This record gives sequence, C-alpha cells and structure tokens, in this order.
Amino acid sequence: LVATAVVFGLIVLRLVDVQTVNRGRYVRLGVNQLVRTVTVPAQRGSILDRNGNELAVSVEATTVWADPRVITDPAGDAVKLAPLVGVDRTTLQARLSQHNLGFVYVARKLDPSAAKAVRALQLPGIGFQSEPKRYYPADPLAAPLLGFVGTDNAGLSGVEAGQQSTLGGRPGRLVVEQDPRGQALPNGTHQESATRQGSDLVLTIDQSLQYEVEHALAAEVTADHSKGAMAIVADVHTGNILAMATVDGANGTQPAQPAAATSPNRPLTDVFEPGSSAKVVTISAAIEAGLVNPSTVLSVPQSITVNGTKYEDVDTHPTLMTVADILRESSNVGTIEIARLLGPDRFDAALHAFGFGAPTGTGFPGEAAGILLPRNQYNATSLASMPVGSGIAVTAMQLLDVYLTIANNGVARTPSLVAASVDANGHRHDTAPGLVHPIVSSATANEIRQM
Repeated sequence: LVATAVVFGLIVLRLVDVQTVNRGRYVRLGVNQLVRTVTVPAQRGSILDRNGNELAVSVEATTVWADPRVITDPAGDAVKLAPLVGVDRTTLQARLSQHNLGFVYVARKLDPSAAKAVRALQLPGIGFQSEPKRYYPADPLAAPLLGFVGTDNAGLSGVEAGQQSTLGGRPGRLVVEQDPRGQALPNGTHQESATRQGSDLVLTIDQSLQYEVEHALAAEVTADHSKGAMAIVADVHTGNILAMATVDGANGTQPAQPAAATSPNRPLTDVFEPGSSAKVVTISAAIEAGLVNPSTVLSVPQSITVNGTKYEDVDTHPTLMTVADILRESSNVGTIEIARLLGPDRFDAALHAFGFGAPTGTGFPGEAAGILLPRNQYNATSLASMPVGSGIAVTAMQLLDVYLTIANNGVARTPSLVAASVDANGHRHDTAPGLVHPIVSSATANEIRQM
C-alpha cells in the first residue's frame, strides 16, 4: 500500500507540474510541433520600357519544402525526390534528417512539370508553396542595365538592386496548423498577414532602339575584332537615356553578343582616359572665358616638351592655326596652348562644371565617379596632359554628358533612367525631371557646334 501511495503521489506531482507549474512550457512545445510560420514573398513589380513593353516580370513558380519532424525515411524520400527537383540525393537526405527543424527547403521555384511530379509522390511531410520567379522576356536585351534578383527575389545588381525599395514590395506571413503528417488541419490555426505588391517601374529605355543599338554594336565589334564595346543614346533636351548597351567580343566559339546580366553595366561603371574627345571641355572653357574665339590664330609647333615629356601632333600642319583648325585637326599642341591661356584654376573648374569627377546622378548602383587629379597636385605636366584627355578617367555617361550639354545650348541636365513608377492601384507617379544648370552660354555652345 505504501508503494502504491508513493507511485500515486508521484503521478499527482507530475500532473501538477504538467498542468500547472510548467503548463506554459508544454503548451509551447505542443504548438511548436503543430504550427508553422512561413514568410510569403511579395509580388515583385515589373520593369517596363518607355512604351510599356515588359523587360522584367514575375511569374508564379512552386517551391517544395519539408517538415523533417514527420519524415520517417529521409534516405528513401531523398532517392525519390532528387531526380525530380535537381538537388543531389546526399544533400536532400541531410536536409530531411534534421528532425529538430520544422521547415527546410527541398527545392525553390520549380517549373510546373517538376512540381506536378513531386505532388504525385504524396510523401508525408512534404509541402508546397507558391513563390514568384523573375523572368526577362527579351533577355539578354539590356541585361547588365536591368540586373538580376536572387533566390529570395531581392535585387542583386542593376536597376533591380538600385530600385529595390520600389520594386520589392513587402512580404507577408502565413501561420498554419498541421497534423503529424505535415498536412494543414482543416479547422486548425490559419492566420495570414497580407503582402504588399511592389510597384512597376517605367524606364526611359526604348526597347526597339535598345535592340538596334546592341545589334549594330555587336556587328562593329565583330568587324573590328574588338574585346567589347559600349554605347549610349540619350535625348538632348530631356536627358532621358533611350538605350544603354554593353557588348562582349567573341570568345572561343562564342560570337560577339550583348553582355549578360552578371556583367558590369560598363557605360556607368567602367572608366577610361577620354583622350581627344575631352578637348571640347578645354576649348569651350577658353571661349566662355573670352580668351579665344574660333578665328583666333595661335602659334602651334609640331611638338612641345614639358618637364621632359614630349607632346606632338600626328598630322603635319601649318605653324599658325585658328582655334577652329585646332579643334578640327584635334591638335594636341594647340589644345595645350589654349589650356595655358586658361590656367589651372579655370581649367580645373571647367572639368568639374562639365561633370567630370562625380557620378552623373542616374542613381544606378555602383556608378563610378571617374578620376581627377586634385587641384593642389597640378603641375606643368598635368596641365599639358589633362587638356588632351590623358591622366584623367571618365565614364561613357560623363563623356556623353559633355556633348549633350553642348547640343543643348550649353545647359546640362541630369541624365535619367527611370521615367515613372506605377503602384498596385495603377496610379502612375512620374519621376521629377533631371536638374538643369547652365555650363556655358548658348553662344559658346553654338560656336563649338559649328566647329
């Protein structure tokens, strides 16, 4: 009787512990075994060209997950799943064997046929979730510009990354109660916080023009056996970028072709010495300062030596040249003489005024600022090299901006890649026009255009 009383007493104590003292702990354990919380990804906004053509969209795919707590044969299930989901058997078996976890991924974003085959297996503990997958209808059109997203649907490069806050939306949360086989209970807990769809993004890019630019650029790269090329087409008056192309040269059996999404968007990220194309900055600044005009005659020898460095002109020319001649013939020596008239302070100011040394303001992630020598490090050699485009580095967009400014009567406008966003309710929100600021007078710009 004493032994029976002791046993009964222990049972009572255990019941008190389970039902009273530690009741909350055991309730939580039970809930944790039955309830699963899943993050529901938001529908990502589409990327459109200026005419509404789709450049990037999200399509529904099926993600397969598992609850290892209810899987009794991880090895056998892994053998059945591996050939269907494209994940090796050893990896799957390791995932399915994590019995301390209530959720592991089997495979993300399967195509419909693979998802259907997995469903047909009817394996206990295997669940399915709809998940958006990014698709680029015109791929590889403008691929480095558009960029790409990761498995979790977040932008990793290009416009996809730079405009993540607009495109990404807000994920939701789903709480479901399951039976021991991992199936949702019909009358169990089911709570859902809604997702917020991302906004669509309308670019300034023109799909047809982008295609033509890439096609023409690839043909030139092929003809010249080049390693690659880049090009930008922009509207002079609005600053809108209508096409921005990067082409890679032939590689082995692979012909020249538009670059992939994993490649840099070189017109905005790569820098190079502009060479003679930067002479426009020097000559514009000198005309604006009233030091010369197109008919001003200067003495221009065939070569000059500055601190031991020789600068010369490729083509033979008369000793006396007008400023118009210097620009037309692309005379290095003549441009250096003009830069000397301008002086280091005004020359440095002109470089910055035309936008060298700073990002252009497109908002593109990773846009380079270029490389300029600080004013306090100028010397006679740098004042000879930089006016002819040597010893400085610019992006293609920075260089094009100089010519856009001259074409737009001396007025610079911040270049734009994004025309508008369109929210989930269909309301369009236009992007504010790029900032406008005069660089040189319309008279100076007109004289440069004539030359």
